[in-house]
Amino acid sequence: MAPRDAKGKKPSSGASPEDYELLCDFLRQRTGLSFGENKRYYVERRVVDRMAAVGAGDFRDYLTLLRFQASGEELQRLVNLMTVNETYFFREKYQFDCLVNSTLDEIVRDRKPGDRIRIWSAGCSTGEEPYSIAIMLLEFWKRVDEFEIELHASDIDSRVLDAARAGLYEERSLQFLPPHLVSKYFTLEAPGRWRIMQDLRESIDFSHLNLRDPDQMGRFRDLDVIFCRNMLIYFDDLGRREAAAGFWDALAPGGFVFLGHSESMARMSSLYVPRRFPEAIVYQKGHQEGRQA
Repeated sequence: MAPRDAKGKKPSSGASPEDYELLCDFLRQRTGLSFGENKRYYVERRVVDRMAAVGAGDFRDYLTLLRFQASGEELQRLVNLMTVNETYFFREKYQFDCLVNSTLDEIVRDRKPGDRIRIWSAGCSTGEEPYSIAIMLLEFWKRVDEFEIELHASDIDSRVLDAARAGLYEERSLQFLPPHLVSKYFTLEAPGRWRIMQDLRESIDFSHLNLRDPDQMGRFRDLDVIFCRNMLIYFDDLGRREAAAGFWDALAPGGFVFLGHSESMARMSSLYVPRRFPEAIVYQKGHQEGRQA
């Protein structure tokens, strides 16, 4: 049985099946996010809220606003409602272990001290992932002080980026961090609310990014490592293939992509070579001939 609102009514945008498909196609083309009929209630509940907020007379009026508003503000508000941001520090820590115990040492094998290392957290949500990377580097990579390390983080949701920059977290987000690391890198600002230290907040370049926007993707080049975990599951097959190709373009030769534990690059692209390290499987940028596949 479909869930209902407080008055016992199913929320409805008044969209016909054809209208709903138009909206889903628009969102997929503009953001990569893919919603099918099975997500209709989830989508419509959020569309109804936004229609009321902007005073749209009907669904077609609202879709017209999304399509033609020059600023794109309403599309951003809707996207903010559509994205899921469940994360915490040291999530799937074995991949961070792989980064500091195996992957980085291979990356710097032919580099000299002072050279640059670029790491990107794509789909960073509220910041736990890039901050976890920073902490892991400081605590567990012995060569951290030998190189110039750049940490970049991005998300399509503007709200979570604001939260990431603020760096204020509840205890649930810190539950898998050892207490001594909480004490070292966080200060208690209110009961149950901890703020990460300013030096770490300032060490990460947070930016808004839509993976479907080639101009925005063009900002990311010569990257050594990309973390894109549990984000591409919200894309359709075409969107995942396009994202994988975009990551290939953004990576330096021999760069690596970390995906979520349920994701496999083999299902998305032939552009990468799977590398089995002791801690995890990581996907390495292949040669130029693979780019033509």
